[in-house]
Amino acid sequence: MTKKLALAGLLAAVAVTGSFFSIPVAGSKCAPVQHMVNVLAAVLLGPWWGVGIAFCASLLRNLLGIGSMMAFPGSMAGALCCGMIYGWTRKLFGTCLAETAGTSVLGGLLAYPVAKFLMGTEPAGVFLYMVPFFISTAAGSILAFALLTVLERGGILKEFQEVSR
Repeated sequence: MTKKLALAGLLAAVAVTGSFFSIPVAGSKCAPVQHMVNVLAAVLLGPWWGVGIAFCASLLRNLLGIGSMMAFPGSMAGALCCGMIYGWTRKLFGTCLAETAGTSVLGGLLAYPVAKFLMGTEPAGVFLYMVPFFISTAAGSILAFALLTVLERGGILKEFQEVSR
């Protein structure tokens, strides 16, 4: 449990630090590193740890003023989806697709009430956030896929997974 908690803290720190590299798109900050971390958390720790990491990173980003409330629905929906798919299939490609779909579709839809009721804005439509979320999560998923493929081919991924289990 201590190793999992330490790894979760490290991944949350990477997500927060990576938020300094964000691209503003349609009122949200696209942070691809968060989505890379979601996939890494799914593969190394599982879905619930991934959701917890996404929540902590989103909270820290908001407290530090480097994120928006949009960080919560996007990152947490993607983390849950990719964690569940990896748990069922153990396939990296499907996991990355689940991150992309979970964040862009589910997170994008959940962002609408966050924007309207918590941020007090009047979004142009319920589907508005899907495109910027897709851009961010696709970039992060590609980064994660590349990194995990290299780790898998080098035999290092299994060692990381054994340590974190």
